Amino acid sequence: MRIKSVVSEGNEIRQATELINFGARLQVLEAETGLSRERLLKLHKELKGVSPSKGMLPFSADWFLSWQPNVHASMFIDIRNYLLEHTDLKGTQALVTSYRLYLEHTQACGLEPILTLTRAWTLMRFLGSLLQPVACTRCGGNFIGDSLKSKRSYVCGLCRPPSRAGTSNKRPQETLPRRLDDMPDPAPCAMASSDPSPSPGLAPAGRRTEQSGLSLNTFQWPPCAAAQPAAF
Repeated sequence: MRIKSVVSEGNEIRQATELINFGARLQVLEAETGLSRERLLKLHKELKGVSPSKGMLPFSADWFLSWQPNVHASMFIDIRNYLLEHTDLKGTQALVTSYRLYLEHTQACGLEPILTLTRAWTLMRFLGSLLQPVACTRCGGNFIGDSLKSKRSYVCGLCRPPSRAGTSNKRPQETLPRRLDDMPDPAPCAMASSDPSPSPGLAPAGRRTEQSGLSLNTFQWPPCAAAQPAAF
């Protein structure tokens, strides 16, 4: 019988705690950690006071192609791709840090975050098969698009918003953290950057990336000044 390292098990519990605090479903916890189902159920009930939600995970890729979810999903993927390219983060830590920065961005802009962590996790598994990044022919930004459709004439939802954009008051079905202040924060991100440069960059030298030392202000989104988002 293989005996787990105490340090390794502690890291898995810490990762599971972060995922639960962000509202991850039980299936995501089982896929991203090596903890048993019984331990995950006990940990979830200890942190949230209730058992995790039951039922199937979101399985439709069409949700990410509608206007408002597409903007939020594209922003999350851009943040994640930047972290994977310029930092040592990977796997679950990259997912958690990317989602934390996504929440910070929506909070700073006064927007309602409609992308749950479970949907963000599902989105990463759709990339490369059903979905893929597509460059907008007007602003040049990368957005989530259908992998089976042509890329030549693609125009993003920011450059060409639908006629009824921003008129729906429908709330998301899954529970989302309303504010980062309302949830435990084991590794807070810096909300202010000392770097005046508008281009993406890393935090000052000496600060560990694993501790979420990336500033929200280092990410420029929308991808160009000409593509200003409508009120959503």
